[in-house]
Amino acid sequence: MFRRILVPLDGSARAEQALPIAARIARASGGSVMLLHVFTATRAFGPSLGQAALQHEVIDAALADATTYLSQAAQAHSLAGVETKGAVLSGPEALTILATAKEQQSDLILIASHGATGFKRWALGSVAQQVARESPVPVLVLRENGTVPSSAYPDKTRPLHTVAAVVALDGSALAEAAILPAAHLVAALAAPAPGSLHLTRVVQRPSVDAILSGREHMGPQQRDQTSSEAIAYLCQLADDLHASLGGALNLAITWSIARDTNVANALIKVAEQGRVDGGTCIFGGCDILALATHGRSGLQRWALGSVTEHILGRTKLPLLIVRPQQEQLTLASATSEPVEREAEVG
Repeated sequence: MFRRILVPLDGSARAEQALPIAARIARASGGSVMLLHVFTATRAFGPSLGQAALQHEVIDAALADATTYLSQAAQAHSLAGVETKGAVLSGPEALTILATAKEQQSDLILIASHGATGFKRWALGSVAQQVARESPVPVLVLRENGTVPSSAYPDKTRPLHTVAAVVALDGSALAEAAILPAAHLVAALAAPAPGSLHLTRVVQRPSVDAILSGREHMGPQQRDQTSSEAIAYLCQLADDLHASLGGALNLAITWSIARDTNVANALIKVAEQGRVDGGTCIFGGCDILALATHGRSGLQRWALGSVTEHILGRTKLPLLIVRPQQEQLTLASATSEPVEREAEVG
């Protein structure tokens, strides 16, 4: 699925931690890696340096340095044997990354959440947020000081634990858009060992304030019914995925529910700590958290767009962010009720 991988680099060691992951995915898919450095003259030299600093020879020298840097990055040991090319482009960082992904027909953007800052480099923090929010293809965001699952067994303290991803679901077809990209990502990173895909759904608890103020309209029986529906949904979905994907991608597929007043906090606890309230336990947590940028909204559901933004600023895990395709969004907006699963996932 991920055959053309785009890796934006800003010259920082943090951004370069994406290279082993990109190489591993490319090897598994027989794909290629494109390294991109975005050059912005005003950011590089600063407006205080005046027009003299923007003379052609100065800019040409900076572009030559960037080209040399990418050439050296492409020779990294982790990329040995992987088809790799580089490009130095000028323009607004996030927009240039998105335009390049479209032009190159990239299948995945792999970006660090923070890179170098200062006059000669661009900060990948806000850039990563904008790219993840607007990208038409999946974006894997590596967190600063976070984990980097670049091998089949990323955590030496858990020798039997291969790469595992939590997929956040809310019962809607839009949220399920993250399942297939997550499955292919885990399979690629875990190969030749089996990967693990863990489906989770948060059953939102009412806050104490909501109960005391009378804003909570669901009684205990209704909440129990909501939990039962979530469990039935996850069981059926896991069975469908095991039949359609498990064998082909060498995946173990499990599920759990979590109960919390805050959806984002619950998902982080499931993914990072393995804390669940029903279903399969996750010993030691997972390596990747995957979710869609749109999901269901309403009294009994949660909107994945705002949840994604919240998680992006808090988790230390790599975050796979998937935007549902336009046809899925159109179908969902054209119906009075959110889209439900009606057929086996294939």
